[in-house]
Amino acid sequence: MIIGIDIGSTTTKAVAIDHGAVITTIRTKACDAITSATGALGKIIVESGYEISSVEKIFVTGAGAVNIKGDIFGIPTSKIEEFRAIGLGGIFLSQKETNSKPGSVIIANIGTGTSIIEATGDKITHLGGTGVGGGTITGLSKELLNATDFDHILELAKKGDISKVDLLIEDISDSKISFLSGKSTAANFGKMLDSACKEDLALGIITLVFQVIGVIAVFAAKSRGASSVMVTGNGSKNMVGRIILNNISDLYGITFNFPQDAEYATAIGAALSACE
Repeated sequence: MIIGIDIGSTTTKAVAIDHGAVITTIRTKACDAITSATGALGKIIVESGYEISSVEKIFVTGAGAVNIKGDIFGIPTSKIEEFRAIGLGGIFLSQKETNSKPGSVIIANIGTGTSIIEATGDKITHLGGTGVGGGTITGLSKELLNATDFDHILELAKKGDISKVDLLIEDISDSKISFLSGKSTAANFGKMLDSACKEDLALGIITLVFQVIGVIAVFAAKSRGASSVMVTGNGSKNMVGRIILNNISDLYGITFNFPQDAEYATAIGAALSACE
């Protein structure tokens, strides 16, 4: 059994892989890197029912991996560069979804910030990214909404009215502009009515973040001749964000895919590096 651990800035995710199949996935709150890594390993052992002696190797990645010195509990432990782990995980999830060997996969990995990766069978390329991501949502929400719990922020956003926060095309034109409909955003937070409430602000924050990510991902896909983008990382679970990305998909003709276990893609890629 191979363990892959992705030590992020806010959460740590780990997977157990046996004979090329994911058998367990877990997530924990990230504190210090060593506690996160050892805690994630312990939780996997308990939940999988395997003995610790069955763990052949551990591969760590993510922001906290640099703080892991030497082996964990005497088990051979190696580090893998995060972008490579994202790419390997994306290829694995793409192949699992289509039951065929993927050609090129464009991946938008949404964590605290966002990375855009192109992965093929023999090459993984970091195309770029943005500092906008989950950290932006929680940071702005703390200041504007006095809220830090992500689930609470999402619940607020589901009840929001974006027309009270964003300036829309219909606010400045009687007809659509280019391929943009009247409901398309002209300026994030460009309206900000006095009547806007917390729910509206929450939706405005998430809309800002996912529109930036979506457009960057679309441009990356188009630059590589791709027709779809795989969304991975914690942001792949954001159901409000998914709606926003799907609206961008309708505008640009680029499909956003959200595979099963997408939030664990980096940890999966770390574990799969053992097969290289």
